[in-house]
This record gives sequence, structure tokens and C-alpha cells, in this order.
Amino acid sequence: MAGRDSGEKERLLANSMLLGKLNAERVKGLKNVGALREAEFKVFSQSGEDGIIQYLLANTEIDDEVFVEFGVQDYTEANTRFLLQNDNWRGLVLDNDPSYVESIQNDAICWKHDLSVRCAHVTKDNINQLIGDAGITGDIGLLSVDIDGNDYWVWQAIEVISPRIVICEYNSVFGDTLPVTVPYNEQFNRTTAHYSNLYFGASLPALCLLAEAKGYDFVGSNSIGSNAFFIRKDVPHRLKALTAKEGYVCSKFRESRDERGKLSYLSGDARRKAIEHLDVVHVQSRQVAPLSHFIETSKP
Repeated sequence: MAGRDSGEKERLLANSMLLGKLNAERVKGLKNVGALREAEFKVFSQSGEDGIIQYLLANTEIDDEVFVEFGVQDYTEANTRFLLQNDNWRGLVLDNDPSYVESIQNDAICWKHDLSVRCAHVTKDNINQLIGDAGITGDIGLLSVDIDGNDYWVWQAIEVISPRIVICEYNSVFGDTLPVTVPYNEQFNRTTAHYSNLYFGASLPALCLLAEAKGYDFVGSNSIGSNAFFIRKDVPHRLKALTAKEGYVCSKFRESRDERGKLSYLSGDARRKAIEHLDVVHVQSRQVAPLSHFIETSKP
């Protein structure tokens, strides 16, 4: 039975890879898409990021096919795995759970491909050493940041690499106007920071300001409103640079929790209201105050 299950799993994976290859060729032929969602397809990514990445690669000059991704769990769902297996890139993945890291290391992809795996709790103070110690420096192809917390602060701290494409998770609940992020806390944990599970990460406007400061164009979001995509300004590319408001996609996730840890299914503005009393950092003024304060002061 175990052998039969393993064979079925391999057959399904082979079929998924074949469909992914066909979709990759389709996406590479797209011209002037109105929004990145038009290029989406999924093999290993959470939603349609596999397709968006293929589209960006077809429209961006990449010299060194190397990636870095952190917050990958067991790497069965990730932004870079299709790059690894379909395009034969090499890269580094990081996660802080030893069981997840062991699972990746026991996967055949670690000997079939040039994949480095490290177990580490990523902070703004150790991220450059973690990447550098893996032998990855300078101009690389892609960076993917998804740690459900200190995303803004960690990306801001990265200096050892200069990725041509950056994917960073944003918190849609913060809206499309305020440039805010959760305050830096080395031990930040989304689940314990607030029972709602909605208090994490940074707003899209905050990430766009950071991207501008680091020399990147914002080129759009995925269709579910969770990831933003950036291309380095000095790299020739054929995509239109967008403002945060132009490229913002409001998520429809109803993943909120109540005080007992049960799903509460909040939607719309109710999600924001659940965390308005919590402190955020305004990344321009550096003021720390409850989210509600910045909402009130931003009103005309």
C-alpha cells in the first residue's frame, strides 16, 4: 500500500510539473498584461506566484539564477520550488522549525538540485550572516520574504545580496494608504502577538516606501492580496511601476481567530477594527502609536 501511495504521489507530481511547464511557456508569451493576476498559475506556490515569477523572468534580465527564500516551512508550498525544479536555479531556504528543515533535507530535491537548507530564526541582525555563510552574495535573481511578522525590518536590513526581483508578503488588513508595520520584536510570533492572528507584517504602502529607498519598482500584487512584487530599478525590465494604491489588492481571507483560538471569520473592515488598538510604527515619521491613531489623523 505504501509503495502504491508513493507511486501515485510521484505520478501526480509529474503531471503537475508538466502542466506547470506548459503554463510557463504560455505565460512567457504574454504581452503587456493589465495586472499580474493574468499570469498566475500554481504548482508549488501558495496561489499564483509560480506564474507571476515566470512572467517577471520573461520580462527582466537575470544574470545569476540564484534565489533566497525564508519562511518556507517544509518547502512543499513555496515561491521558489518551481524555479528550482523547472528552471534549475540554485538557492538557499531558511526556516526556524527543525522538523521542517529535516523534512526538506530528506527530500530528493536536495541531491537532485543545488539547494542549501538552514535551520535558523531569522532576525534583522543575523540575516546577512545567514545568507553570506551559505556562499550567496551580491547580484542574485530573486528574494522571497514571508515570515508573518518582521518582514519589513528584515528586508530593510538585507545588504549582503542585491536581488533583481523581490517578493514580500504584505498585510492587506492595514489598507492601501497608511505606511505602517508592526514594531520590531526579535521574538515576534503572529499567533501570540494578538489572538486574532491579524496583527503581523507591514502594509503595502510601507513596503513600497522601503522598496523605493532600496531602489526598486513596485510592479503589482497577486490576486489574493498577500504578496507584492518588486524589480530593481537599474535592471532592464518591461513592467510599469505602480503606486501602492494602484497595485493594492484587498485580501478576502477570513482567517481571524477568537480568544479561544477558534475561527471567527471576520471580513472587510471588521478585520481592521479587531487590531486598531494595537501599536504600529509609521515608517515615515517613526512614530509608534495604535493603528486607530494613524487612521484618525489621516482623515481629511
